[in-house]
Amino acid sequence: MDFKVVEKFVSINGEGRLSGQLAVFIRFAGCNLDCSYCDTQWANEENVKYELMSEQEIYQYIKATKVKNVTLTGGEPLLQNGLIELLNILSKDDNLSVEIETNGSVSLKEFINIKNPPKFTMDYKLPSSNMEQKMLIDNFKYLTKNDTVKFVSGSTNDLEKAKYIIDQHNLVSKTNVYISPIFGDINMADIVDFMQKHNMNGVTLQAQLHKIIWDPNERGV
Repeated sequence: MDFKVVEKFVSINGEGRLSGQLAVFIRFAGCNLDCSYCDTQWANEENVKYELMSEQEIYQYIKATKVKNVTLTGGEPLLQNGLIELLNILSKDDNLSVEIETNGSVSLKEFINIKNPPKFTMDYKLPSSNMEQKMLIDNFKYLTKNDTVKFVSGSTNDLEKAKYIIDQHNLVSKTNVYISPIFGDINMADIVDFMQKHNMNGVTLQAQLHKIIWDPNERGV
């Protein structure tokens, strides 16, 4: 199976539980959503340039970097034909820690039953994304303490909806819960004030480190 890879590079994880740690990134082409704040819209365009890579070629590239943490991203990785085959190869290597960044609209069900399943960082798209209606609530039941659900927020309305979803589905007890600002749209101090006002114990505020270290539009970081 060949995959359309638009980027492959080594950097630090800009967000998530491994924020600040080295990771090797494989970015696939194509997404089924069109979020208002998408920072990788270019990877979803029909004419985007890509490299066709087999699962073995992806694995060999990852091993050549000598980096343990692997992030499969996009676009939307779970839409990739043959992803199970790639995950089966990666899961056999005990020296790798595989994370999938997914947008919350594709079922996790078929990806959790493989041996040594990946860790998921799954978005819940809030109102300002214009994609909340696409969210698959059923995915919450598949998340564990190895995974993360992320709420990208750009307004008080977003924060209020995030709190409602967190409470409604008891997410803090099930998984790791993060709130991340839409870059340039909301002051992180305001998020802290909201978290404090509503006693949001167990929820983590995170900044996108790659947008602080480098230009927010920089690719390959």
